[in-house]
Amino acid sequence: MKAVGSGVPLVIDTSAWMRHRRPGAAAYWDAANERDLLVSCPVAALEIFRTARNEAEFEMLDRHFGALPQAPVTVSVCQAAFGAARALKGSRRLPVPDYLIAAAAAEQGFGVLHDDGHFDLLATVLPFESVRLPE
Repeated sequence: MKAVGSGVPLVIDTSAWMRHRRPGAAAYWDAANERDLLVSCPVAALEIFRTARNEAEFEMLDRHFGALPQAPVTVSVCQAAFGAARALKGSRRLPVPDYLIAAAAAEQGFGVLHDDGHFDLLATVLPFESVRLPE
């Protein structure tokens, strides 16, 4: 079975969700799923819900992401996201959802599973493991 990061739970970023069925990524995703390492964050879930083409798909996504462990967005997560923006100075022009997802993961001691370089940068100022989904 494939190794998955360091073994900490991983918040699913939209970038990972959109690519998780690609040939190089599917085995990694499946290994994380089999080990119960996948976690939802309401910010990423809302982004992913936008991909639903109809009500049945929306309900399936809602059930799937609602059943996963959660990395909630709290006041302290928002404060950490602001702190990350301050710490990044000239590099702070990142998407707001990425700040919140990274800060929510950090608060829970989780990592982030992604295919987005923004999380590598955010991991330099927030204490979470940045795990890039393989190609």
